[in-house]
Amino acid sequence: MSHAKAKKQTNLTKMVQELEEDPDSHDGFNIEIGDKKMKMPKAEKLQTKSQIFKYAYGQIEKEKAMQEQNKNLTFSGVVSMASDIEIRTRPPIEVCFKDLTLTLKGKNKHLLRCVSGKLSPGRVSAVMGPSGAGKTTFLSALTGKAAGCTMNGVILINGKNEPMQSYKKIIGFVPQDDIVHGNLTVEENLWFSARCRLAADLPKPEKVLVVERVIESLGLQPVRDSIVGTVEKRGISGGQRKRVNVGLEMVMEPSLLILDEPTSGLDSSSSQLLLRATRREALEGVNVCMVVHQPSYSLFRMFDDLILLAKGGLTVYHGPVKTVEEYFAGIGITVPDRVNPPDHFIDILEGIYKLPSTGLSYKDLPLRWMLHNGYPIPPDMLDSSGSRASSVGDNSADLTSPATVTSEQSADLWADVKSNVEQKKDRMRFNFLAWTDLSNRKTPGVLLQYKYFLGRVGKQRLREARIQAVDFLILLLAGLCLGTLAEVSDETFGFMGYLYTVIAVPLLTKIAALRSFSLDKLHYWRESASGMSSLAYFMAKDTVDHINTIIKPAVYLSMFYFFNNPRSSILDNYLVLLCVVYCVTGIAYALAIYFQPGQAQLWSVLLPVVLTLIASKDSSSLTGKVGDYIYSKWALEAFIIANAKRYSGVWLITRCGVLRKRGYALDHWYPCLLKLILLGAISRCVAFFLLITFQKK
Repeated sequence: MSHAKAKKQTNLTKMVQELEEDPDSHDGFNIEIGDKKMKMPKAEKLQTKSQIFKYAYGQIEKEKAMQEQNKNLTFSGVVSMASDIEIRTRPPIEVCFKDLTLTLKGKNKHLLRCVSGKLSPGRVSAVMGPSGAGKTTFLSALTGKAAGCTMNGVILINGKNEPMQSYKKIIGFVPQDDIVHGNLTVEENLWFSARCRLAADLPKPEKVLVVERVIESLGLQPVRDSIVGTVEKRGISGGQRKRVNVGLEMVMEPSLLILDEPTSGLDSSSSQLLLRATRREALEGVNVCMVVHQPSYSLFRMFDDLILLAKGGLTVYHGPVKTVEEYFAGIGITVPDRVNPPDHFIDILEGIYKLPSTGLSYKDLPLRWMLHNGYPIPPDMLDSSGSRASSVGDNSADLTSPATVTSEQSADLWADVKSNVEQKKDRMRFNFLAWTDLSNRKTPGVLLQYKYFLGRVGKQRLREARIQAVDFLILLLAGLCLGTLAEVSDETFGFMGYLYTVIAVPLLTKIAALRSFSLDKLHYWRESASGMSSLAYFMAKDTVDHINTIIKPAVYLSMFYFFNNPRSSILDNYLVLLCVVYCVTGIAYALAIYFQPGQAQLWSVLLPVVLTLIASKDSSSLTGKVGDYIYSKWALEAFIIANAKRYSGVWLITRCGVLRKRGYALDHWYPCLLKLILLGAISRCVAFFLLITFQKK
């Protein structure tokens, strides 16, 4: 049964559409705030949505400054009055977990143990604990991203046993590292995330308003047009960058928002600003869960629920923040005066603060929590608790032989290898599993995302114009030097010059092409994990790099052809070099995706040199026969054939001898070009396969 849902067009949408259709027919638009009415002058015609919102927000800020005494006049309220947009209800996500246990494969080591509880919509939950307590592992287990682990227990989504990956389109995960595109502005980063992850049928003006609300709530208005910045180029501050990192998930209007230590490195005021923004999300029914590291007391009181973990991934407390001190007081642990409660609890769990003489050890706190709630207790925990008291006074040393120590070390090494293999297997399995989409949100398709990615990559390349100019300058110098140094000999048909070319151009092209994927791996892993299209990402990168594929051969030949002066036409040389650059760019993609940046650069330098030396051998030798299947041989053959065709008369005898000696033939020119193009296409397919296979999610 299909039914069309009639969508009510908001005043803001109508206003934007009317201004775009006929901007001259309107004197402006009015904004009513309180008992005042503001009218935009006719001279300031607004023809784009961004201008409309900049004007509207400018007027709102003025009114806020004039009416500070009106405490009820909030920014969100003013925006809703000005635009008359109804708040969309988000589908609730309730997460229940019972007896959640995570064991590392190959080592049988518990990362989480017997964790039970619930994350409710409309509440902000804090996950706390000392280092090694499994806080980040707990978030990974909830989102189904715990690779290399055996998970026991039950995770229910809205009361149903369904995988969390089925809801990934409405789940926001903020990683601990600030993975933000440094060569884009704050607004461009947020706007791209909103366009790719909000519903495709949501009107563009409403998407703009979503981004504006996030910018305001995170306090990013002053730096909205500033470049985020990279390691080499200074941008916004670290605290602002962390807020942009959170905003990338907030703009997609999630139903479940998970944050991994978002307040680390922030001062108290920035942390409160960030937490207020997440509480505003919770007021709209969002389920918020975050890992925090020793927050201040004022920040601690802003949370609704607390999950306190001990080392080994055991629960010490899970419940409302208001009753945590009451619970610990009931087991004889009170917070001293002028001591921050979360700091005190973590000091206890670290073993720094000794408990009062109640016969209770900090290692017994998880057991007390299980007994308090009536949870089933594993037998080994009971045994270890009972034997701890008897073993306190027994500190006799256990002397082991060197042979025993060596066998234990080899067993640990083998366990590490098995664990790493299991992690890689799980990641590959996650990448190829098809999850049923239960989020009821239809995001933009591959073609539309390709358009968005294309615009973003284009902006990034334009802002890296200096790096591109340096690449072209190096190619010019290489063409100048190699064209001058290569000896022009009619007996060899310019073989040495072309040999240098087949080494230099692929080497320089590969090193430049590595930047397309080596520097953006973390960004891609985050975006693909959130449901963005890997194909659109790869195709956009390749499309923009085609500009370099076309320009670089011309740049090199502008010098090399002039100084070397071969007999073949410049068009023939350009076509061969174009196919070579297309081929080696695809190979560079595969190297950049599969290897680490340092290893990829090393391979990019070695391959052109070694393969070209192999290809230059005579076809009669074993090495020459191997060279028949590498791109350097096809490129050299195409260059030599294009040059040899221009010789006539008595040179035919020399031509036949040289071509026969090297195994070349005049009718191989087009097959050589075709082989180069085919290898370039195959290497791109291999690179895309590696992209979706070997990634961390």
